[in-house]
Amino acid sequence: MEIEAIVLGCGSSSGTPAIGCHCPTCTSDDPKNRRRRASLAVRVAGQTFLVDTGPDLRAQALDHGIDWIDAVLYTHPHADHLNGIDDLRAFCYKRQGPLCLYGNDFTLDNIRRRFDYALLPPSRVWDKPVLTLHPVTTPFEHGGVMLTPVPLRHGSWPCLGWRIGKMAWLTDLSDIPAESLPLLQGVEVLFLDCLRRTPYHSHLSVEQAFAWSQRLEVPRTILIHMTHELEYHALTAECPPGVEVGYDGMVVHCAVQ
Repeated sequence: MEIEAIVLGCGSSSGTPAIGCHCPTCTSDDPKNRRRRASLAVRVAGQTFLVDTGPDLRAQALDHGIDWIDAVLYTHPHADHLNGIDDLRAFCYKRQGPLCLYGNDFTLDNIRRRFDYALLPPSRVWDKPVLTLHPVTTPFEHGGVMLTPVPLRHGSWPCLGWRIGKMAWLTDLSDIPAESLPLLQGVEVLFLDCLRRTPYHSHLSVEQAFAWSQRLEVPRTILIHMTHELEYHALTAECPPGVEVGYDGMVVHCAVQ
């Protein structure tokens, strides 16, 4: 059995090109320098999982033919990872039923406060999302697929990465706690936060991402959540063996076991 992971977006909160910017990355005509807000779709065992619902969700789903989602896995409640939640109504309408959302208490409490209308029973015309919240702290199964939340630190916020089989998606992090390291053992494909060159309090810099990739000894690391400061080809030239730069639309396959 195999996992198919589709990078729906590998950009930071402002996306690339950034509004009002005329830097070489933002004015590039190379599609690998065009980055929507960070999100991932994972297809495995007949299931489709979505990691985060950023403000580009509708366009991402249309571009990649995603018309069915079995569950959403949330990393944290920043706007660039959450504020497309209303677009889940299309998936609820198609299934004529509620959609499961998984995350930590910190994220789900935020959803309860800001998007309470999406937690109500369906209306006759399904004109809003119908969502159910499921707090998770340990590995669990959905539709026969094992899903592993990986606790991370995102500045002062408790954030989650997600592991499915031998693939892990770790976006928006400044540190991986020691107790989370065993959850990443055996990972073969690691999508890893890499915001910019200079250090930032709640993200990994290029140098820090390279260091974590080496420390975790993952065969293949793919850099994600990048600002427009990082031009695709320039950063590619700097990557050590086993590390590569992600891009929107990238499709990766890896094993479940």
